[in-house]
Amino acid sequence: MSRPLSTIAPDWWDYTTLEKDILQQAAKLQEKDLRQLSRDGFQVHFYDTLEELYLAEALEYIEAWRQATPDNPTGICGPIGPTEQLPLVARIVNSLGLKLHSAHFWGMDEWVQNGQPVAPTHPLSFIRADRELCFDRIDPQLRMPDSHLHFPVGKVEDYSQTFDAVRCVVMQGGQGEVKHWAFNDPPRRGGEYKDHPPTPSEYRQLKTRQTDLHPLTVVQNARTSGGGNVAIVPTQARTVGPVETWKAEKVSIWHPGHHDNPFGIRLTALMISQRIPDSAVPMSLLADHPNVHFHYYRGGLGRVQAEMH
Repeated sequence: MSRPLSTIAPDWWDYTTLEKDILQQAAKLQEKDLRQLSRDGFQVHFYDTLEELYLAEALEYIEAWRQATPDNPTGICGPIGPTEQLPLVARIVNSLGLKLHSAHFWGMDEWVQNGQPVAPTHPLSFIRADRELCFDRIDPQLRMPDSHLHFPVGKVEDYSQTFDAVRCVVMQGGQGEVKHWAFNDPPRRGGEYKDHPPTPSEYRQLKTRQTDLHPLTVVQNARTSGGGNVAIVPTQARTVGPVETWKAEKVSIWHPGHHDNPFGIRLTALMISQRIPDSAVPMSLLADHPNVHFHYYRGGLGRVQAEMH
């Protein structure tokens, strides 16, 4: 029997096509309930201030890079969203005098327009943001070589293969309103996936690729990065895939409370904790990854209830 149509975009799969009992369970979760969702392979962490949250996120860069040696290069894959950790990373590197000559970094995604990744001059370019907010602020004597900065803008297969050549200690991410990490959005609803979305095992076969973005992703990025101007947000992107994600030793997701909403940041934790992977909720596929961490800012947890304003 076919699952319900999305109430957001009927031509797409998304979390509104889930069974109602899962949605109802997620809506009821309080902070104490979220704490109890931790299990082997999935840990939930809380922070009292945004400063503490972003510092902890920045320190994951440092911890990953400190392990790098010429014979054992290591790196971190990081998001644009959140970005507040990036200037902190540069400041800590400079303060410690940490030489990054054997360290690596993967940018996890980039916008696509007219079939090609946008240039760094594009106002929404992720490469531009990474460089301006972090890497250009690091002392030139400490910086990693440009060849150690990996972005999915050339041949996607070359980008993908770097995850085999270099140990990815951690892949960070935020969570979008469509419940993605990077731009691993739910798929369109059609063809063989008209009645059911791809199985988790099918979705996990996806590698770095160029993909269409769910309408909710476009709207969210207009809100967070474009002042609400939907027209300037591309509808396609290059993104790291589940294949590369499963090569990361740790997946670390950061919830400051303004990228996704109170309901969404509860739903994915519930599905990962209870091992309910569903490709209509891509983040839930991390239920099968062996080392996932969710980080919450307490002040961003909000409430899931009807309120008139």
